[in-house]
Amino acid sequence: MNWPLMVLLLVLLAAVWLYVRSRRPTKSAEETPATQSREAHTAYHAVSIKFPNDACGAAKEMEGRRFLSTAAPKLPLAGCQVLNCSCRFVHHKDRRAGKDRRSPFAPSGFGGGTGKFEQESRKGKDRRAKRDDDLV
Repeated sequence: MNWPLMVLLLVLLAAVWLYVRSRRPTKSAEETPATQSREAHTAYHAVSIKFPNDACGAAKEMEGRRFLSTAAPKLPLAGCQVLNCSCRFVHHKDRRAGKDRRSPFAPSGFGGGTGKFEQESRKGKDRRAKRDDDLV
């Protein structure tokens, strides 16, 4: 076999390989939508309604409220009188808004305590404490 034909064949194979490789999506492009959808579908994913200034009264009554995404009302809202409703949902990672009251310095850390153990407001005995007659 002659050398120019062999070089031409190698160049052609390299060009085909580069073309196929450039058409294949990269690994990070495949992972990005899955990551976004996973974040958007957390247990407490919430939505609120964003509406324009000329929105109906039903939308204005919902101002500042967050709904779990599975329990959110359908748009347009029931009772909407606007012909071309331009209300939309704004997505939030959590249903709660505002400052987190849990203290990282409390014994429970961020595990659910409020950090206000000194302000115990229960009256009476602890119902889970063992009584002397139970110790048999």
